[in-house]
Amino acid sequence: MHPPTSEHVWQQVVWLFVLAIPVGCLAWTVTHEEVFREPREYCRRCSKSCQNAAARKFFYLFTCEYCFSHYVTALFLVITRFRLLLDDWRGYLLSFFATVFLANIYMSLYSRLRVDIRSERAAADLKETERKERELAVEQSTSGTPTRDAA
Repeated sequence: MHPPTSEHVWQQVVWLFVLAIPVGCLAWTVTHEEVFREPREYCRRCSKSCQNAAARKFFYLFTCEYCFSHYVTALFLVITRFRLLLDDWRGYLLSFFATVFLANIYMSLYSRLRVDIRSERAAADLKETERKERELAVEQSTSGTPTRDAA
């Protein structure tokens, strides 16, 4: 399947929204997830300790999802040859920035979702701990055993 031409604007919009998903996914995975932790930590150390400014910038791009999403987008545009609105080099330029923009929105939404899930999980764990402590206190008071608070 070939990317849509400028005559098919709605297909281009669909391609844009879909193409931003793997771009955001790959950029997030490399810059945040545990599977790439060791290489990311190495890159973080090199980005702070290299003498050459170009080397520092090169290693930094693997630690920043915004920076890395630009390179991932460039790779995906080369692979897919997707152009937005115009069928020449300007279409590549538009698709580049639009894809980066959407990929970063997707990553921000995902980050926010993870924070919400973590806070809900922490609240549920706290409620479960409190419930177990109440049950233990009730159990100890009915058996006549002194509770921890009384000791």
